[in-house]
Amino acid sequence: MIRLAALALMAACLAAPAGAQTLAQAIADAYATNPELAEAAARQEALAETTEQARAAGRPTVALDAGLQAGTGERGDLTVTGRLPLWTGGRVSAAIRTAEAEVDAGQERLREREAAVLEAVVAAYADILFAQEAERIARIGIERLDRQVEEAQVRFDSGQATLTDVAQLEAQRAGVAGNLADAQAALGRARADYLAVVGRAATVLEEPGTASPRAVPPDLATARAIAEEGSPRLLERAALADAAQARIGAARAERAPNLDLQALGGQSSGLGGGGFAAPSERFGTVGVALRIPLGTGGLVPSRIREAQANARAEDLAVDAARREAIRATDSAWASLGGARQRLAAGRQALQSAEIALSGVRAEYELGIRDTLDLLFAEQSLRAAELDVARSRSDVMLAEARLLRAVGRLTGRAYGDRD
Repeated sequence: MIRLAALALMAACLAAPAGAQTLAQAIADAYATNPELAEAAARQEALAETTEQARAAGRPTVALDAGLQAGTGERGDLTVTGRLPLWTGGRVSAAIRTAEAEVDAGQERLREREAAVLEAVVAAYADILFAQEAERIARIGIERLDRQVEEAQVRFDSGQATLTDVAQLEAQRAGVAGNLADAQAALGRARADYLAVVGRAATVLEEPGTASPRAVPPDLATARAIAEEGSPRLLERAALADAAQARIGAARAERAPNLDLQALGGQSSGLGGGGFAAPSERFGTVGVALRIPLGTGGLVPSRIREAQANARAEDLAVDAARREAIRATDSAWASLGGARQRLAAGRQALQSAEIALSGVRAEYELGIRDTLDLLFAEQSLRAAELDVARSRSDVMLAEARLLRAVGRLTGRAYGDRD
């Protein structure tokens, strides 16, 4: 499943224009190279073999035994033994049901592991986008302040400004330089996280746009309904509950009769003492073997009670998983709503800050505003730009967490947007 998803995503990425890396490309790289996903897929392949092993207990078996005896003479024996289960009392069918349910649970664990890795991809991608924007904002701020420091120095030399004005601008520039250092450090950490989860160094990442993935539910009620039907953790617990019910049948089958058809055939021949040939003997038998448990010392009833108690526990675990799925969905929905509102408010604040800075600059040149007014306006603009960048990243991460909570966080979720 993971290989097919990786191939599909890579094919979609090949059709995209060259240039900046996209989120879909990052997800495709993670599918192709992430060792955690590969490990989980390999373990699921191993678990899937248990179903075939359970079925093998109800099929015929054949064994060949050969032996050689040495002493006063040499003698060889060749024996073929066959066994065909005719009636197992439900042991084999219960084992098959148990294995199938456990394989289903493993498949849901694989989905959850996949979602966890993809959430980490989205988080690393969003962190890099924010760090890149923070670095850009800090560089632009330093460039502006450098020009303003030069202008203030010229005005100071001509007597139109004070040394305080120059010092205020230089202090503001030093603060922005510290912000630039922080942004560069954060970008380095985000790139390290990206490389670890994606398996490819991040270059310039493309903004995913304002549209949400189509897989994001339109409202909370829909999100809850989807989570109850598709949450990997909930479906895993439900599959484990099915396995626990099957184990009750397996425990009860231990007190049922067991009937096998058995066949034995072979030949023994060799040399007797003194080098004389010993006569060859051929033998063969066919029969049935019946085993009826008459008394187990209370072992079977105890195992039945144990299986029943475990089944009750698994049913309760399903209820707990359902509550957790709803809680995670509600929490993710609230976070997404808050992030969207912050983004909308931040964009409005950014627009106002740009207008305010333009007016303050014009009034500063006319001498109506002082240096503090200009510094405050520029600081407000940088803060608004950072708020918008942070909110965009928060929306990306909140969408991924909501998709994970409802069981829709897959590579295809980011292949189509509203």
